Amino acid sequence: MKVSDIVAVLLALSLPWSTSLVGIFGAVLLITVAPTVELKGFLASLKRPRSALPIALFVLTLVGTLWSDAAWGARLYAMGPAAKFLVLPVLLYHFERSERGSWVFVAFLVSCTLLMLMSWIVFLRPELSLRTPELAARGIFVKNYIAQSQEFTLCAVALAYPVIMLLRAKRIALALLLTAIAFGFFVNMAFLVVSRTALVTVPVMFAVFALLHLRWRSIVIILCVGAAFSAVAWQTSPALRQTAETFARDYRLYKEQNVPTSIGLRLEFWRKSLGFFAEAPLIGHGTGATRGLFERVATHGSYQASSEVIGNPHNQTLNVAVQWGIVGVVLLYAMWLTHLILFRGDGLATWIGLLVVAQNIFTSLFNSHLFDFHEGWMYVLGVGIAGGMVLRAGSGGEAEESSGTARP
Repeated sequence: MKVSDIVAVLLALSLPWSTSLVGIFGAVLLITVAPTVELKGFLASLKRPRSALPIALFVLTLVGTLWSDAAWGARLYAMGPAAKFLVLPVLLYHFERSERGSWVFVAFLVSCTLLMLMSWIVFLRPELSLRTPELAARGIFVKNYIAQSQEFTLCAVALAYPVIMLLRAKRIALALLLTAIAFGFFVNMAFLVVSRTALVTVPVMFAVFALLHLRWRSIVIILCVGAAFSAVAWQTSPALRQTAETFARDYRLYKEQNVPTSIGLRLEFWRKSLGFFAEAPLIGHGTGATRGLFERVATHGSYQASSEVIGNPHNQTLNVAVQWGIVGVVLLYAMWLTHLILFRGDGLATWIGLLVVAQNIFTSLFNSHLFDFHEGWMYVLGVGIAGGMVLRAGSGGEAEESSGTARP
């Protein structure tokens, strides 16, 4: 059990930095958990919707290869993103029995904090980056700005709960330390790694926290502080202003000139995907069929949004709907809803799990984040570990992992 917990910690530590290590530690985790499994209890846990629905989504990707027109290589490749869902039930089962779930969340926070510090170093010394000079100038050391902003947003907003609990418990020093770390994430996102998805998701996530955990007076104070920080950031951060201004510019260029801007491409992908869904609404076109469908309707202009070919329509619902139709969409939304219901109530693990699910649902309006490697693993780890901690607390286990150590 302890070895499995340590492997989970290593997985969380490596997630912000490496894809290869995540895959390795994910496989090792399954191997180390296997000897600890009590077969009857594990099989019973798989029948619960919170575990059965992720498995059902993977099974659908497997069965969906049978009616797809794509080459078998494309079909098998398209199954890969859903394979990580098989780890989620294992994490739920394991951390319902383990006392060390909080270790994993601390490890992820520490790793993201180190990445945030490295981001500033790379901004000052771009030659240290492992990415292109353009990305290095934006403070990207590894991966990309979308993945990095997802991590920083999750950590920054998740810290709100322990900070409030620590303040109520009069543990001022630790509360100030966590506040400084959260502020560091926000400053980094405002001045270096500015993501349009983060710009619209952060207010939503804070609204969820405020409505669940704060009094109206505290909400007003936070709104004033947030407005002041936003105003200062807007005036002092050219990157933030430039990112915000691209919304209207990109849309105008797409509508008037069919230019493949970021927003324009998404609108084009969504428009075409709705058409593909209408052609096969019940069970879709099959696993891996998306790219072939886009190739079929692409225009021949050299620099036009309508000529782009892609295998990912940048919307989780449409990605599922095109390949597996209404059946897939029902499974997807049932899984999200089941996991949201799992994280009702109070406690640190409950808050983290709710935040992970809410972030994934909202950002999946603009991306296919369940199927993306990095964001998908954030969901699997967050829901699996937090869910296991909540189940353990609810079944009479140690409640400390679920409620946090900063309760008043």
